[in-house]
Amino acid sequence: MSRRILGIETEYGLIFSPRGKVYLPTEKIFGYIFDGLIPNSWPSNAFLANGARFYQDTGCHPEYATPECDCVEDVVAHDKAGERILESYLPLAERRLKEEGLYGDIYIYKNNTDSMGNTYGCHENYLLRRDLDFWKVTEQLIPLLVTRQIYTGAGKVLKVGGKTQYFISQRAQHIHERSSSSTTSSRSIINTRDEPHADAEKYRRLHVIIGDSNMSEVATYLKMGTTALVLSMIEEGVSFKGLTLEDPVRAIRDVSRDTTLKRPVPLSDGKKWTAVEIQNTYLEKAKAFVDRSHNAKEQAIVARWEAVLNQLEEDPAMLSREIDWIAKRECLVGYMDRHRCGWDDPHVAMIDLQYHDVNQKRGLYALLCREGMVEKIVTEEAIQTAIMTPPQTTRAKVRGDFIQFAKSKNRPYTVDWTYLKLNGYWEETILCMDPFASVNARLDELITAATRSSASSS
Repeated sequence: MSRRILGIETEYGLIFSPRGKVYLPTEKIFGYIFDGLIPNSWPSNAFLANGARFYQDTGCHPEYATPECDCVEDVVAHDKAGERILESYLPLAERRLKEEGLYGDIYIYKNNTDSMGNTYGCHENYLLRRDLDFWKVTEQLIPLLVTRQIYTGAGKVLKVGGKTQYFISQRAQHIHERSSSSTTSSRSIINTRDEPHADAEKYRRLHVIIGDSNMSEVATYLKMGTTALVLSMIEEGVSFKGLTLEDPVRAIRDVSRDTTLKRPVPLSDGKKWTAVEIQNTYLEKAKAFVDRSHNAKEQAIVARWEAVLNQLEEDPAMLSREIDWIAKRECLVGYMDRHRCGWDDPHVAMIDLQYHDVNQKRGLYALLCREGMVEKIVTEEAIQTAIMTPPQTTRAKVRGDFIQFAKSKNRPYTVDWTYLKLNGYWEETILCMDPFASVNARLDELITAATRSSASSS
């Protein structure tokens, strides 16, 4: 796979459950969490020492954007680091509440829907070459994105047409267009906003907003890995003809509704293929591609992809250790069997939500992890490292080094994806337009000069 900048933006659900009569607005709760994460910082938008961005998104959702990564394993580790960071500030926020005489529990969920039917997103970012025909790229990519939910879906208990049933994807019911510049009023498979956060003459950004938020590391790995690999294949001239869907938006819903994975969706040429068959077509071309490239990371992605697709064809239930919608369904079906109830039982909806609780003491996915019932991609040590340390091979390292430097000198600073600025006296702005560059000569000069100054003064 050609080297590519990757990242995930995750919007989290936030709920305050009061123990008493006083109910606080979500904005107030968010303020407690944010103040614990970045004390005395407002507005609620800040970059962290690990290169990531934490901020308040539309609808008062906490949003965590991973730093720039150039390999899928780093994306997985930094995505998990976001969960841990938010979880770590829950006790502090609840303690602040008690100090003001307010009592209750704060819940943060890594999912995509609330009880009112609203949705919030998990957005993927892939850096693309500017010289590519963006529309041709997206047309070849859309069938992959529509059908990959069979291994990336987070699962959802949902009532549609008066009937409560289990769906593969949480986002599927909220997608209305193939492409759009909006992420709220007209949610699409691919967002067309052209914000590369890099040299715009060389790059543009592919912003995918169809995906579910995943607890499973395997699902995140496959979601990012297969998409990045197919993008590399398209860049190298590989064509995916004959996969165009007749109606991609309808197909998203049809695939999500079919947990048997057996019902075909219509293609534009009149044929009908199942989601697994469409995925296998991409897979076969990917196998030929990586056979030529001899790239170990590409080969690992393809091997995992093939194993999962084979198991989905044979018996999806066997993937309960790897795929979110299957793992969650097994838990829900087990509960319903034990209590002799159906999908309409309110406890089933509660368990559905509990699967996504980032609090490791009460989250259902966390419980499965403790019981050794899920498969991991990265080690806990890698996740803990990612909480404080940016990827060492991208621009995120420069950003992290700058933040550490500014804090060590007690200097106010401003940071964005493409620049670093020391504020106040001796003001300095450093542009960082190359997301692949893990060093910056001007920052190195500043750090060296500050080190010499400290040494001479001592």
